[in-house]
Amino acid sequence: MMQGADDLFACALNDAQAICGVDEAGRGPLAGAVYAAAVILGEPIEGLNDSKKLSAKTRERLSAEIKAKARAWCIASASVEEIDELNILQASLLAMTRAVEGLSERADWVWVDGNHFPKLLVQKGYAGRALIGGDAIEPAISAASILAKVARDADCDRLDALYPQYGFAQHKGYPTATHLAALHAHGACPAHRRTYAPVRKVLESTSGQLAVEGTKSTLKPKLKTTAETTAETTAETTAETTAETTAETSTQFTC
Repeated sequence: MMQGADDLFACALNDAQAICGVDEAGRGPLAGAVYAAAVILGEPIEGLNDSKKLSAKTRERLSAEIKAKARAWCIASASVEEIDELNILQASLLAMTRAVEGLSERADWVWVDGNHFPKLLVQKGYAGRALIGGDAIEPAISAASILAKVARDADCDRLDALYPQYGFAQHKGYPTATHLAALHAHGACPAHRRTYAPVRKVLESTSGQLAVEGTKSTLKPKLKTTAETTAETTAETTAETTAETTAETSTQFTC
């Protein structure tokens, strides 16, 4: 008798010796990279849960414990440029794939939080499934959610030092009233995701100008003639093409 897909998945899971949990952090913010982590747990760790249900202090403590006790872990990211090029879902799946591939031990089963399992992992021969709400019920996913969240928060602190006018350390890039007010007052910076509607609207109103590191100057909208608009469009297209051709992918790995 031929086995069904569910039976085959059950067999693969039952035989798995290295079960990996994967989660991401940073799909909703208007700025910054999207992070993902993959974890193969060893000894049990008390207090694991969905990172969003834990305080920052608890996440920091658990993050250190996970790194010390897990059999394998890896944190990866997909850049702002990749988010704008691929869309946030595909960039998140890319970061997840990078995290799994970056593990020091190959996983023979992968639990991914949510309802999308990366096709790249399937193509690379990984068995696994997506698990809705997995960060609250599967310890390995909970651990991954904590690592991803702590890493992304640290990156937001870095962005806050570069662009203090936006308050990234406080809102972590999410579209809070404070962030939106700063975005309208100062324009967008290179860390902002240009394809996200609030950022795109601001860029349209400021002729695509970007704020520079450390500045608190306000970018004011200006009226353009048709000739100026055409010239700017041509220049921007050329610059974007050159940048895409020559820039290196800004992917972060920590394992």
